[in-house]
Amino acid sequence: MENQIFQLQYAIDTFYFLVMGAFVMWMAAGFAMLEAGLVRSKNTTEILTKNVVLYSVACTMYMVCGYQIMYGGGYFLDGIAGGDTLVADALAASSENGFEGDSVYSGASDFFFQVVFVATAMSIVSGAVAERMKLWSFVLFAVVMTGVIYPMEGAWTWGGEAVFGMYSLGDDFGFSDFAGSGIVHLAGASAALAGVLVLGARKGKYGPNGQVNAIPGANLPLATLGTFILWMGWFGFNGGSVLKLGDIANANSVAMVFLNTNAAAAGGVVAAIILARIMFGKADLTMALNGALAGLVAITAEPSTPTPLVATLIGAFGGLLVVFSIVTLDKLRIDDPVGAISVHGVVGIWGLMAVPLTNDGTTFGGQLVGMLTIAIWVFGASLLVWLVIKALMGVRVSEEEEYEGVDLAECGMEAYPEFTGK
Repeated sequence: MENQIFQLQYAIDTFYFLVMGAFVMWMAAGFAMLEAGLVRSKNTTEILTKNVVLYSVACTMYMVCGYQIMYGGGYFLDGIAGGDTLVADALAASSENGFEGDSVYSGASDFFFQVVFVATAMSIVSGAVAERMKLWSFVLFAVVMTGVIYPMEGAWTWGGEAVFGMYSLGDDFGFSDFAGSGIVHLAGASAALAGVLVLGARKGKYGPNGQVNAIPGANLPLATLGTFILWMGWFGFNGGSVLKLGDIANANSVAMVFLNTNAAAAGGVVAAIILARIMFGKADLTMALNGALAGLVAITAEPSTPTPLVATLIGAFGGLLVVFSIVTLDKLRIDDPVGAISVHGVVGIWGLMAVPLTNDGTTFGGQLVGMLTIAIWVFGASLLVWLVIKALMGVRVSEEEEYEGVDLAECGMEAYPEFTGK
């Protein structure tokens, strides 16, 4: 009987893990639609190509070496057919210890759930460097980011390894990041910031006297659809990070995580659109969309311990923060076409620092150390890689290619050819 109960619990937890991973994979579609909507029509094909390719590169590189670096699981070398051993070990443990401890899910499902996270981190970079970066330079960076840079900081956090053998973020500082406000989102934004600084702003974005020229996206319905897809996918992002479903306590935890994730996103939208109305005199849709994403990023570091009202306030503060950040980055002449650095980086920091407000097992000092470790490592390593790529093959298309659109220069086709008049 105990054996049957364990097998049922194992099946439920594994199935839940796989479904939540599929939700997170669907966020790739959300990023693709959001970015395609926020760039100009002449750059749409290239941004879509980047999103398809980066997801595929992430899956391959994480299998080849990323998972080994992060968790010591060499799936490419050892094969994914280790499930039988895991089940046998788990059955033995369950017969000795009963069912009081954690159940075990398939090793293949764990890999799948982790690999869609690394793809998410790389997707953040795509939008920030849009409209002026060479496609193959971006792909080469994706290889290094998903194969080495992200897995290294993941090993120090979720993997439990000491940072360069010196200190442990979890054991020494009590650092906590439930689903990745820092490990995924801040990491992606740090890599994006390094790329943007090397790349420079789009032509015409900033005037000689400090003025900021708006460059509207081509398809706001598509951007809105992308936001809703990301919103839905985030239930897998945060809910799946509970890691299991097969008992009452964890089922209740999953329900609370879903509830708080949704509440924070809603709070982000409301706060961002009200602030946009106050600052700009209009209800800015792009700020509302980024407000939703900011609320989601803010609650990702700890969606299980706040009450729904507190989760709403955490998301609302993220929504306010993202509006101020987007305006500030423009004043600093840091050109981010989709607001990725603000949404995932600035608000990712807020998400990490908000954890001790509801989780008494953490401290602001520990969260600060973890945040700085992630940001400094990813930004520094990424900056080095971007500079090497720039020296080897360049990172920016020519001024003429940028003017005509990178769709033709990089992909040889347009997303909307019937509207070009040619």
